[in-house]
Amino acid sequence: MAFVVVSGLSGSGKSTALRTLEDAGFFITDNLPPELWGAMHDLVSASGLERVAISTDARTRHFLGALESSYARLARRREDLRVLFLEANAEVLLRRYNLTRREHPLGETLMVDFARERELLAPLRAIADTVIDTTSLTAGELAERVLHTFRLERDFALRLMSFGFKNAPPRDADLVIDVRSLPNPYYVPELSPKTGLEPDVAGYVFGDEASERFYGEVRDFVRTAAERARASGRHGYTVAIGCTGGQHRSVAVAARLAGDLADQGAQVTDHRDMQVGEGG
Repeated sequence: MAFVVVSGLSGSGKSTALRTLEDAGFFITDNLPPELWGAMHDLVSASGLERVAISTDARTRHFLGALESSYARLARRREDLRVLFLEANAEVLLRRYNLTRREHPLGETLMVDFARERELLAPLRAIADTVIDTTSLTAGELAERVLHTFRLERDFALRLMSFGFKNAPPRDADLVIDVRSLPNPYYVPELSPKTGLEPDVAGYVFGDEASERFYGEVRDFVRTAAERARASGRHGYTVAIGCTGGQHRSVAVAARLAGDLADQGAQVTDHRDMQVGEGG
């Protein structure tokens, strides 16, 4: 279980941190005054939620007087209470605000706002278990730092699907692979009525050295593409494998990839055209 308070300077990356925790399975509540921390604890405990993150920052400035007492009460009830504080230097905060054109919550000139905000949030920084300076971090690097801080792993799903080109490729795939060069069971009478999920059909598809070599190259390319997608911060990647009708070759390749790339979270989500007509 974990109960995390996320705070920090405006523009320091709180939204990125909260999204990262949400993607890791946390229930997120943004902009919660300290006096409501206890009520939120009771609510999520009654609901059986094990991972909770709340955000408190300069937007709740009118309620920060209750910070110390609220923190003390919650700390007595939650041994797993953690406070994460994010900051960055004023020049970087200014550049980020100029890019987004957002209004600072304190509403004066930006450099004055940054200084006031540091002073206002000093009590929150003082109780933080972890302080991260995001001055030189990209959003992806910050996300990785947050995951490491709370010993979390980024969930990643490699979604595989088969299809038939005669019914058009799927429009929502990240990568489309054509396996029509593999041997086609459609032209073998005893195999034609079957699907690529059956061992004798798969054996025919991968039955020679050239086919095995081709499959190996496809497998290695899909692995590399998935690894790069994961490293870039994505949580999922969809690969569509196509043959003529979506009944034999694409089905066999997708099923075999699911086993060979299980370490990448691979799973077959759909054999889209496996029951559609005939054709390899």
